Amino acid sequence: MESQTLSAEEYPLLDQSGLPRFGEIGPEDVEPAVRQLLEELGTELEALEASVPRGYEPIIGPLEAIHDRLALSWGIVGHLMGVQNSDALREAHDAVQSEVVAFGLRLGQSQELYRGLVALREGPDFEALTPVEKRVVEGLIREATHAGVALEGAEQARFQTLAQELAQLATQFSQNVLEATRTFARVVSDPAQMEGTPETLREITAQSARSSGEPDASSAHGPWRLTLDAPSLVPYLEHGPDRSVREELYRAHVSKASAGAIDNAPLIDRILILRREMAELLGYANYAELSLASKMAPDSDAVKALLEKLRLASFSAAQDDLEEIQRFAHARDQLQPETFRPWDVAYYAERVREARFDYSEEDLRPYFPFDRVLEGLFGLAKRLFDVEIEPADGEAAVWHPDVRFFRVRDHIGRAIAFFYLDAYSRPGEKRGGAWMDECVGRSRRLSPVGEEARRPVAYLVCNQTPPVQGQPALMSFSEIETLFHEFGHGLQHMLTRVDEGLASGIRNIEWDAVELPSQFMENWCIDRRTLSEISGHVVTGEQFPDDLFEKIRRAQTFRSASAMLRQLEFALTDLFLHGEYLPGKGRTPFDVRSEIAERTSVLAPLPEDRFLCGFGHIFAGGYAAGYYSYKWAEVLSADAFGAFEEAGLENEKEVKALGLRFRESVLAQGGSRAPMDVFVDFRGRSPQPEALLRHSGLLDELPGGPIAS
Repeated sequence: MESQTLSAEEYPLLDQSGLPRFGEIGPEDVEPAVRQLLEELGTELEALEASVPRGYEPIIGPLEAIHDRLALSWGIVGHLMGVQNSDALREAHDAVQSEVVAFGLRLGQSQELYRGLVALREGPDFEALTPVEKRVVEGLIREATHAGVALEGAEQARFQTLAQELAQLATQFSQNVLEATRTFARVVSDPAQMEGTPETLREITAQSARSSGEPDASSAHGPWRLTLDAPSLVPYLEHGPDRSVREELYRAHVSKASAGAIDNAPLIDRILILRREMAELLGYANYAELSLASKMAPDSDAVKALLEKLRLASFSAAQDDLEEIQRFAHARDQLQPETFRPWDVAYYAERVREARFDYSEEDLRPYFPFDRVLEGLFGLAKRLFDVEIEPADGEAAVWHPDVRFFRVRDHIGRAIAFFYLDAYSRPGEKRGGAWMDECVGRSRRLSPVGEEARRPVAYLVCNQTPPVQGQPALMSFSEIETLFHEFGHGLQHMLTRVDEGLASGIRNIEWDAVELPSQFMENWCIDRRTLSEISGHVVTGEQFPDDLFEKIRRAQTFRSASAMLRQLEFALTDLFLHGEYLPGKGRTPFDVRSEIAERTSVLAPLPEDRFLCGFGHIFAGGYAAGYYSYKWAEVLSADAFGAFEEAGLENEKEVKALGLRFRESVLAQGGSRAPMDVFVDFRGRSPQPEALLRHSGLLDELPGGPIAS
């Protein structure tokens, strides 16, 4: 019996005529819609292979269309998995994930397309291609090689099995972390245990208690429900007066997803084993070599040299940081250094900062209502990049009532891009952290009728403190930095001028360069003019006071060495696990982390610390053997911002000129050129480390020799 063709009207996942029809897409639609799409794409791929195409457009045109159709529909499913997770959606996703992976492998391992691309690269017409077209061809050949196109017989079959299992393990890892976060709660009833905590914390934890069966819970009298979600966890670790509650929360956080049915430890071992085998099949010594083959960094030695120089610049200063807060803890509460524990660090660090700089993080929140911050951020985009951002709520369906939709216009008023903004934390259905992803990318080839190119649309997702009891959402400074960070990613996606869809926006950018625009935008949070424009007291409307600005400016380097070491620990652990580490040879990944912590942590982690079980970046995300990218790109971003500092942040003419140059290089060119060439276009030279270490207050500790090249 012939199967019935599903209509896009009935199954909106198949509707690729416009923006996703959120609200109409249910978990029950996923399996039939995705399976039909895969069948259609399989037919298109067979037709393309049968023609053995030659030339750039005959190959790239159909190939982009296939990639795009799959990315649009499956991307919606993946997006909803992150922002509107449910048991039914997870089941539907898991039911077809292996089929999606299988099709991706089939596409990547197409011998006919690979031969066509290689023939194009080696043929007489290659030199006539534009630089971006050449880069697209080279990138596709590399991707095909890494997808196992050169493997044959049993090796290719094994590679496919590995890829299928790795995709399933990544999904399971992420789901286990979400489940662990959803199920943990510590209910506090004694007001003394909440004394001195921020009002915003008391409000959101009382709201959480009400939603969990305590209808009379109030911010003043409790009970308060503490969770592992960041807006709850972090403020209590920083301000919670009850040491035993801090300990319980901290231990739950570092042991998340490490026991019972949701234990990620066995998944970590299996993931590392499979990745190493996959790399060896492709001819690499380990997965780190495979990962770095498509990065900006030339090799592992260059990465290790960067990380080691940053470690040497940070370690003694981080020791001083720890000794200072230990002395404070002893003087104030008679806490001996030998009994000082990890759950004391954030609490006493915050007390030291309050004493030294005479303000607390919570003192800042009233100055940063979310709407005001957003208005100021859009004003900065106008000032630097000459774009207007305006609300377009109601013009696109959304997946939650809190989600906003915005339009981006260029200097002559043309709509050039759009983005969704999902700002608030929703424990239980929305995964933690923050991210930017593409809904659709810019493409000349896939442009709607009458348009020069298809306009890009981005998803910007954060997990900041939500509004409570009808009050405006008030942002912490770290939440503002996160918003600026994700907005920077979004700008690179939305302000691209590249018409070639496979290299526009954030596509085709080396992973260790992709954080450049996001980290660059964070620097503006401490610019005096920007801070004034994103602030307005929730009650009085007063802009951020000069004396308070001076305090936070001086506090910018407070414990920056400790923060640097923390990132270096994660990066080195990631690199070692995917490089030298041999699974099953007597040591566990947790042993590796502990050994690296001896060189990167001035306060040893607990023996039972299982942080790796929640480290989704490297085990369920795109940062495997690439977590170092944050620091690699931070060298680039700090140096890029250094150009503005050298010109003078008060020199409006120069700031505008540099902003447009940054737009036309880093933001506009995206994956069309090598990132070093793009950086040099903007900065006029290769990147230097001094700006990063100067921003961190560590310039005097810099060892000799270059860091980035």
